Amino acid sequence: MKLFQSSTMRDRQSLFVVVLSALALFQLSSPTYSYADQPVMNEAPRWAGGYGFQFRHESYGSDELLRDDSEIDNPLGLSRYVEETWFEGVYTFDRSKRVTFKLPYVKQRRRVASGDSSEQQKNEGLGDLVLGVPLKLYENKGAFTHSFSITPSLRLPTGKTSGDFPISNGSWDYGVSLSYSSEDTRWSQLYDIFYWRDSDGKHGRRDGDEAGLNIDWGYRVYTNDPLNIGATLMLDISARYNERGDSLTTGASGGTRIHTGPIFAIFKDNIIFRVEYKFPAYEDTIGTSLCRGQELNVGIGAAF
Repeated sequence: MKLFQSSTMRDRQSLFVVVLSALALFQLSSPTYSYADQPVMNEAPRWAGGYGFQFRHESYGSDELLRDDSEIDNPLGLSRYVEETWFEGVYTFDRSKRVTFKLPYVKQRRRVASGDSSEQQKNEGLGDLVLGVPLKLYENKGAFTHSFSITPSLRLPTGKTSGDFPISNGSWDYGVSLSYSSEDTRWSQLYDIFYWRDSDGKHGRRDGDEAGLNIDWGYRVYTNDPLNIGATLMLDISARYNERGDSLTTGASGGTRIHTGPIFAIFKDNIIFRVEYKFPAYEDTIGTSLCRGQELNVGIGAAF
């Protein structure tokens, strides 16, 4: 069931303009709070010799067919739905040097055109392992802290490449991200820009390069220092550009999209729980492709 069954992409663009306008007015009067996408929830550990782990479950997909930025009829009922369960970890050499890993288990299904009708394809198994080395430069000014980060990353072809809907194209890929974040006792903000270079995989398959921008703004809505409990409400804006790939089997499609929505996070001692929901505010595909759809992400992590 889709939340926006009666909406069009033009309606979503209008909604996104309204959201951005409201945020612009909000930003004139106050700073903001955020999380990044590094384990554990980009919040911990921040001490030498610290380590942490987290599990995340992410789901997305739709049966909404797009041509460029317009929804079109879908008489064959074409669709794509993906569920990913991520196991992620981090080790901190010191406050500014870390190593991370991220490994997904993927379940996916899609309905594709087959002659005058359609057929369902599905697959499940391990995805590609991602290794990263976040390097941070911190500056503390009393209750205010901010940092600049650069994170080189490597994606290893550990994912399943067999089946009619492969989870991975079997390529070795590399990426880099640059980010800035700041926080005080109530507000924070994060701006992160990244690029992934996708290499040729097995049988000449290539999914295409990806570039993106993440913006997180939020506010700590509850703090109880004696019990070491806190809660944060955030707004996330994620923009992506995907180059059109050469692969017809892995389901990759090119284009530009913007997703936005709320994030809620709560922590108790060394445990953090986070849930986020995002909807497609804007999407412009290269040719005809399925909308990515709504995204739901739920995770729990701990630092030691």
